Amino acid sequence: MARRGFGCNDSASDRFAVTQSSGLRRAILASSSFLRNATDRLSLSAMRYLTIVTALLVAAQTSQTTPVVAPIPTFKEVSGPGPMFSGLQRLPMDEDLAHFKYIVKEYFISGTAQGQPYTTRILVRRPADARQFSGIVLAEPMHPTGNSWMFHFLHTYVMSQGHISLEIVTASVPLFTQANVERYKSLAIADAQANEILAQVGALMKSGGSHGPLEGLPMRKMILMGTSASATALTAYLPAHMVYRADGMKPIFDGFLPTSIGGNGPIMKVDVPLILMPTMTEIVAEAATGNRYRRPDGDVPGDQFRIYEVAGMAHNDSRINPVYDPDPCKYPVSRFPQGLGLSAGLERLMVVLDVDDHRAGPREQAPGGANPGRRAVRAVVGDQQAHRVGHAHTVPDDPVPAIPSHPRRRAGKLRMRPPQWVEILGALRRRPAQPAS
Repeated sequence: MARRGFGCNDSASDRFAVTQSSGLRRAILASSSFLRNATDRLSLSAMRYLTIVTALLVAAQTSQTTPVVAPIPTFKEVSGPGPMFSGLQRLPMDEDLAHFKYIVKEYFISGTAQGQPYTTRILVRRPADARQFSGIVLAEPMHPTGNSWMFHFLHTYVMSQGHISLEIVTASVPLFTQANVERYKSLAIADAQANEILAQVGALMKSGGSHGPLEGLPMRKMILMGTSASATALTAYLPAHMVYRADGMKPIFDGFLPTSIGGNGPIMKVDVPLILMPTMTEIVAEAATGNRYRRPDGDVPGDQFRIYEVAGMAHNDSRINPVYDPDPCKYPVSRFPQGLGLSAGLERLMVVLDVDDHRAGPREQAPGGANPGRRAVRAVVGDQQAHRVGHAHTVPDDPVPAIPSHPRRRAGKLRMRPPQWVEILGALRRRPAQPAS
């Protein structure tokens, strides 16, 4: 039997989920840069261990309960010595940063969290032509395996739309010193500092300034994303989100997009829109005990919430992940285009944020239930596949407030509509929330 690793489904029960629904029942996020040894492959148990460890490290970090303005840390651009730790698995040549004319800048961020000093690293991936910046910053905690997995999954959508990718390191400093000790010897992150680091880096980005990491580029919205262990960091940050604020006591992050959360509990309510996108790992693995992460939709201030479940969307995207080249698994892995489903969810979240910019008050439908701003398209998911796994399939349209085609804006100019492949899946159809069983 082939060695299990990289989300291989080598048991009969696992094989059913792949062959019947094209969704991995068991999958992991893995990075060849994590252990720097091709023979050291992460198993599902290792992935779950990483997720649990991450949860333990960030749990109960926010002893502060009274909202405060997050302090602004210091920063400096880094250009050497030696090569930069890229924080990104290899992308296809016709889909890499150079193809989309993107550049990467590295910064060290220093401040105080939990009463101790820290120095961390961020990466800003942005269009080389500043005029192409959409105004959207997509932040994510770096996964413990040393990769920006959300950007990796979403790279085509993100760069074709001119969004900025912001990677924030909240742990895993040894990966950097092992790669280049001279360049990264000043990095220092203690346990339980992750939440304050996320808040302070976010506050720095929100503070703007021509000499900041965004170099004067006008930010319109900033979203925090995460998958697997980085989604665990995101969900653990939510209590801190309600405490650490930007100037004027406004939210630091304007929305959240977690996926592959690796747990079965409901996500707390926050004061900004949040879209949860479980993968087949959560949907199938938790079905026997009840998918308790499901809770009713929310459309009121303090509870703007949706769950989107896409049939066949696995924990990892083996189509572009180089650790599946060659495929080390005994049985076929999912080839579902992970980026397609996540891009539709992210686009949906930005639509909601744009709606919030255009109006105040409760959601409204156009007269007669028609909605000229609604994209009349259908999600490309197979009902037959969905019914086989019993949980994720298409349902009636999710209502969206009526606004004129919700175009994104960049410095007062209309942003181009998303590419067609996002339009196709742009009106995600969602299964109604079910009570926990």
